[in-house]
Amino acid sequence: MSRILGIAGKNTGDGIRRMISALSAGAAVPPRAVRTLSVGASIAMAATSHCDHVNAADAGGVTVVLDGAVYHDHDQSPGNGDADRVLDLYLKNGFEGALSRLNGEFAIALCDARDKSLWLGRDRLGVKPLYYASTPHLFAFASRPRPLIGLPGVGNEINCRFAAVFAGSHYRYFDNYPEESPYRNVAQLRAAHWLRFSNGEIKTGCYWRVSDATEWTASEDELAEKYRELLLDAVGLRVRKSSRPAFTLSGGMDSSSVLASAALLTQTRFPAYSTVYTDKTFDESDEIKPMLEHSVSKWHPVQVDDPDVFSLIKRMVEANDEPVATATWLSHFLLCEAAARDGVGTLFGGLGGDELNAGEYEYFFFHFADLAAAGRTTELDHEIARWVTHHDHPVHKKTPDVAAHMMARCADPARLGRCLPDEQRRRRYHSTMDPAFFDVDKFEPIIEAPFASYLKTRTWQDLSRETAPCCLRAEDRQTQAFGLDNMVPFFDHRLVEFMFKVPGSLKIRDGITKVLLRKAMQGILPEETRTRIKKTGWNAPAHLWFSGKGQAPLMDLLHSRKFRERGIYQTAEVLRLADEHKQIVESGAARENHMMFFWQLVNLEVWLDERGPS
Repeated sequence: MSRILGIAGKNTGDGIRRMISALSAGAAVPPRAVRTLSVGASIAMAATSHCDHVNAADAGGVTVVLDGAVYHDHDQSPGNGDADRVLDLYLKNGFEGALSRLNGEFAIALCDARDKSLWLGRDRLGVKPLYYASTPHLFAFASRPRPLIGLPGVGNEINCRFAAVFAGSHYRYFDNYPEESPYRNVAQLRAAHWLRFSNGEIKTGCYWRVSDATEWTASEDELAEKYRELLLDAVGLRVRKSSRPAFTLSGGMDSSSVLASAALLTQTRFPAYSTVYTDKTFDESDEIKPMLEHSVSKWHPVQVDDPDVFSLIKRMVEANDEPVATATWLSHFLLCEAAARDGVGTLFGGLGGDELNAGEYEYFFFHFADLAAAGRTTELDHEIARWVTHHDHPVHKKTPDVAAHMMARCADPARLGRCLPDEQRRRRYHSTMDPAFFDVDKFEPIIEAPFASYLKTRTWQDLSRETAPCCLRAEDRQTQAFGLDNMVPFFDHRLVEFMFKVPGSLKIRDGITKVLLRKAMQGILPEETRTRIKKTGWNAPAHLWFSGKGQAPLMDLLHSRKFRERGIYQTAEVLRLADEHKQIVESGAARENHMMFFWQLVNLEVWLDERGPS
């Protein structure tokens, strides 16, 4: 797979060389192959790759570069022919028509010298990133922002809204404006969108969306069979495309389902990588064990106990071109490093499974709201009772009153299917922000309401504007930094379209999530994995990283003149939270600590330092 970039304007030769040099910054493994293609005197494009083959094609005055992969219905050698297929589809159907006929994770640039047009396109769920910048003298694009910010007239000036939301809000709101980037003068092409640049003008459009279609009426057994068929095909297409594959493995259903499906299809076992912790709050070693005998050739537990957090964040920010959303991705970074050291070529993961299958705990409230709106009172009472039985927690209590409160907090009763922003979560740390930098209280998150179901709206919001974008971006950047490809079968658009027609009662039932996936994986997953109700979730013990000996570098940062003079935070309030966090962790009190706030703060500060002066 490739990284891609290009520039239109004057002096494209010098510009493309500078961009190629910047593209590999922060990568532990530099690209093995680079191909530059000139289209006349005013446009140059390039693709780089960690293997010998570069995804590029040029014929009949049309030039294509492609990052990612396109999946075919027949066997195909890894990495061979994807750009040629795009070119052929374009000549027959035009650019939007070509995109709508592709199944894959891709970012594509196509230049047609016949009418001097430059096209960009991104896959339906945004698995592969694509950025662009425009000035009076140039138009440029790249798979990551770094090659763009070094161009004349673009620069690295920050997007203050992004920085403020990252500093003082919840990670779900970082990507609420998916057309933006962390840099003021760099835009992001949205998922499922195309862009045309011609004669100095930019036009964009959407080629795919999930509609509020009539739900399936087939039986549960029939739908489970269809789901199994789709998931196996999605995994199989990607396994055939992969090179030296390995699988990330947690104790949950999603990564386990991907791995078990691959093992079933190929009748072989695969290496698996997991992050493990001495702190049992987040360690899933016991939950992983059933999969080891079932589908794993060799297990690689990556111990993450006492990381050099500040040093690692610096490396991560350099690889990501931006602050990294959650502490989980530090563990992922170390996992990628271990996999690359072992010679892995492709990492498979279970991202997207929670959103498609209603696996997050908070999805219960949206399902409850759907039942209430439909007048299904008896079923609602039963579901709340089972939710309490299965999921009560000493910190996050589960009671009927809590369920009623959360339904009122998250679902708009005046408009069926319209979800409300979680203001308590969003504003929790607003008091730490200096409004002179950016008044984060005035930031109004966009929540679309394309469905007459609160659960479907919520999961679509997560796929398009909240949980998925920042996770996909981190996974893409960090695998690429170590010369790895990443595959995420749950983001196959056929699975997404299918699951948005599945009734909520086949996603959540009897206080249990992922109902249809559990049914579909019968006979494929170990029963202990398939029937496990409790969810640890892939997380990291970051509460320990900013207390104990980890507090010293944090306090050095907070007391520094540089931190005070940034003008982003109210320093006194941040220091109060640091002291409170220390007390909570040291006391072992059953209270929420502030680990994610300080993870975000340190990431933001490192990024602001690393990007240099604007």
